[in-house]
Amino acid sequence: MEPHELLPQLPKVDRLLTRADMVPLVERFGRWQVRHWIRQALDECRSGLRNPAQESAGVTPSDWVVERIRQLAEQECRSTMQEVVNATGVILHTNLGRAPLADRAIRRMVSAAASTNLELDLTSGKRGQRGARVQRLLCELTGAEASLVVNNCAAATLLVLHVIACQREVVISRGQLIEIGGKFRLPEVFQSAGAILREVGTTNRTYVHDYRHAIGEQTAAVMRVHHSNFAQLGFTTEPTIAELASGLQLPPSVPLIDDVGSGLVHRLPHLLPGEPVVQDSIAAGADLVLFSGDKLFGGPQAGLIVGRAGWVDRLARHPWMRTMRVDKLTLAALEATLELHLSAALDDIPVFRMLTRSSQELQQRAHSLHETLLRAFTAAVGGSDRCTPQADRGQITVVPVTSEVGGGAAPAVSLPSHAVALRVQHPERVTRSLRCGQPPILARCEHDRVLLDVRTVEDAQIDAVARRVASCLVATT
Repeated sequence: MEPHELLPQLPKVDRLLTRADMVPLVERFGRWQVRHWIRQALDECRSGLRNPAQESAGVTPSDWVVERIRQLAEQECRSTMQEVVNATGVILHTNLGRAPLADRAIRRMVSAAASTNLELDLTSGKRGQRGARVQRLLCELTGAEASLVVNNCAAATLLVLHVIACQREVVISRGQLIEIGGKFRLPEVFQSAGAILREVGTTNRTYVHDYRHAIGEQTAAVMRVHHSNFAQLGFTTEPTIAELASGLQLPPSVPLIDDVGSGLVHRLPHLLPGEPVVQDSIAAGADLVLFSGDKLFGGPQAGLIVGRAGWVDRLARHPWMRTMRVDKLTLAALEATLELHLSAALDDIPVFRMLTRSSQELQQRAHSLHETLLRAFTAAVGGSDRCTPQADRGQITVVPVTSEVGGGAAPAVSLPSHAVALRVQHPERVTRSLRCGQPPILARCEHDRVLLDVRTVEDAQIDAVARRVASCLVATT
């Protein structure tokens, strides 16, 4: 049949909308969205019919259009925000939203989604201070006099530089002029904030006396920035915040600012050597300490500022503060996470749970996933023995691997772990299938293997992961 004879067979938009198999799509995505997909599919089908090379033999135009609508709906489903199983071994995976929240934080956010006492004093019935309890808990945890919460650490840096150092100098080491994700460069932040950058030292060596010689009448602040996402090795020197505080003895009008980045609030020297601890900066004499809420702190995305009351109050009163404040859901999650830190319930915080898993535990969990996967594979192929030769040939094995902290934290740290390795012919095809299924699983490829690192897979996810992987292996073999 000629293409021009097939064109009249294309179904009408309204007729497609009333088909029984379109009703669930309309209920989920709305009539307008499904109508848009129908029109897109019809346009693509017309274009294909006019080009005989694109015509699919044996498929009617109506069937092609319906299948195309299903594909568009599946693409939309994959683009919606949803839970993803992190089997990469990267604990703070930026593409997955960095720190997974604790169960208590999730429950608190769900509760806060309703009407809350965000700015209401329940005792007096009058207007209350937004985030007051979070600020108090932050001070209790870090030993600071005052605290402030903004929407991320980049905002905290911009706010501090603008309020304290607009049109004046901030002294900082050349080796700390970092660039983080999204081409966020510190010199450009200085420029946007109106602060004047005064570089001291060299890329690899900076001393206290370099700062001292640069301080003058135009100095508004001295700033130290943690490298966060890179490490310098070899012939390097960089003063600590304690050495700056004691060696410079700054006047009260010139604050010492410490951007520690990752937000570590518990010492883990055996796991994260050299990673700065927030409380140590406060105790050493920093006037303001900035850090992220969604990295090693283990909470939601936020920029946390702690320090001396006078400086924090200046930040809180500035008009920019309103543009950077966080919503009630973020405050709720922060509050719950702070409670866990203060009660030392670190195993309830997923980031710490993943960080501190022992080698023995990881090996046991990998073998558990391996055995569960083999059982699921057997069930998926109808109870045959196909899984045994798969395992004998080394196609599904437990292997030692290395995990990462991720999220721009502890770049020089490698964490030994274990993974279930799938030796397959087309690993990229398997990982794509795992990402696009339910539940979505993000794994990693190494050479001809797909690796499922159990450090970042929770116990409650193992059965679902095994079933999903088994189904994927059957479909792709």
